[in-house]
Amino acid sequence: MPYVESIKVFCRVVELGSITAGGRDLRLTPAVASNRIKELEKRLGVRLFDRTTRKLRATEAGKLFYDHARGVIDTLEDAEAALAGFSGQPRGALRVSAPLGVGQRFIAPLIPEFSARHPDVQIQLRLSDRRIDLLEDRLDIAFMLGDLPDSNFKQRKLADCPRVLAAAPGYLRERGTPKSPDELLAHNCLLLRYPRSPEYFWTLTTADGPRKLHVEGRFDADFADVLTGWALQGEGIVMRPRFELAEHLASGALTELLPDTPPEATTLACLYPHRKLQDPKVRLFIDFAAERLRPAFQKASAAQ
Repeated sequence: MPYVESIKVFCRVVELGSITAGGRDLRLTPAVASNRIKELEKRLGVRLFDRTTRKLRATEAGKLFYDHARGVIDTLEDAEAALAGFSGQPRGALRVSAPLGVGQRFIAPLIPEFSARHPDVQIQLRLSDRRIDLLEDRLDIAFMLGDLPDSNFKQRKLADCPRVLAAAPGYLRERGTPKSPDELLAHNCLLLRYPRSPEYFWTLTTADGPRKLHVEGRFDADFADVLTGWALQGEGIVMRPRFELAEHLASGALTELLPDTPPEATTLACLYPHRKLQDPKVRLFIDFAAERLRPAFQKASAAQ
């Protein structure tokens, strides 16, 4: 078993690019992770990594071993998941990702109840507004907010999420209140941007159909709550799901704009690899989340 655990550490170190990151992902200290790699190299009789002060890179032997080892670990995890169906008790690590706003407000609060029902499941929650890669990040489930991508992964739609345009009253007094979609082009629009970000334009729903606007602004960020914070400070116009801004709209801290031509609604969905279908803990968590999230989103979006 220590040999298998060392192989797991080795695979995560290759995938994450550092011993510290690989160990942290498996809840190991850097020292323990480093020792696992050394033990594996000693057993195999080859050097698996070239180490410098700045980089850790797999050797040719390391790359070859990884290509085979990754498949072995995947097969073992699938076998363990399949056996969990016989025992009736799901077990093992469940790696889940979600956008920051959704994760903080909706996914994280679900985890204690799910864990109480299934105490042998260890949930690893990763929150980020950036696009993720299920395979590269070794995720079991990825919640996402946005248009569902064309992919080879299984997808399950969980809820529709209305979006809203909003700005602080102070900003509107200074810059004026846009009365039509075209007038947004003259305003400082606060944009969610990161590498491969899809939001370089806003699409509004009009009587003539969707209207795509290539808006611009002086500020952008890869964390949506930063955009909301700037809007509250009177720095510009923000477009976010209504549930994220409902409290600020109700208090008057933000004012809804262009309610007759609102942004197109977005979608909350989850993606997971096909091979995870046989894993009971994946199915259970998705079903559990779907049951809780639909009414929670409806309630949050309706708050005024």
